[in-house]
Amino acid sequence: MTFQLRREEILDGAQLGAMLEESPARAAQAVLVAASEGMLEAQALLGQILLDGRGIQQDPPLALRWFEIAAQRGHLMARNMLGRCHEQGWGCEADAVRAAGHYRQAAEAGLDWGLYNYANLLATGRGVAQDHAQALAYYRRAAELGHAKSMNLLGRYLEEGLVCPADPQAACDWYRRSAEGGDFRGQFSHAAVLADAGRIDEALAWLQQALAGGNLNFLRVARGALLDARHPEIRQMALAYHQRAAQLGDERDAERLAALV
Repeated sequence: MTFQLRREEILDGAQLGAMLEESPARAAQAVLVAASEGMLEAQALLGQILLDGRGIQQDPPLALRWFEIAAQRGHLMARNMLGRCHEQGWGCEADAVRAAGHYRQAAEAGLDWGLYNYANLLATGRGVAQDHAQALAYYRRAAELGHAKSMNLLGRYLEEGLVCPADPQAACDWYRRSAEGGDFRGQFSHAAVLADAGRIDEALAWLQQALAGGNLNFLRVARGALLDARHPEIRQMALAYHQRAAQLGDERDAERLAALV
């Protein structure tokens, strides 16, 4: 059974976001009403919940359309999400060139996620010519805006001295800030710095946080790095990473865990 909300029940963007956490189905109804009434934030949010299937049937092509509507009206995150859709093939054919165009627009307007995503394409040469110097510049701009994932990657450039002078101290500082900002890869990088400094208990605490928040791709890479760690206490964490990967992954991950134990 569906129901209609009166015009006066249309909520603002913050209220809609809170309702999504409490009651996804009711929130989806509110978002639909608000989007149809022209609320810009609701139009972008409708694209996201259609993409995710939160409280509403998942519909990537329709999500793409609502992102387009919101982006045309100047919503920067919707523009960034258009890039994500074209990069990943959500609701359309994957097209890295089109993705790069959307990311570039969001980046040039100063959106941290646009800066980060465009930098990723520049760093890997997808949809644009590979350009590490430009990638570094965009990561730095995003990091300075407080984007935790960009902080970690900026730290990586500074640690390795890739297209910039190596600066280990600055790299460590960006890793720490990324970790404190909640990025699981930043937490892993910060833990590695702490372990190298002999601060094992602190390193283990950050590795636990990275384990809790990390996705499958991260876990698959991290578990191997942990097995090669110098400190036995750090190596022991590999088992927990293998176990979590086995929960999230497929039979190959289960086989890796069985071989380890």
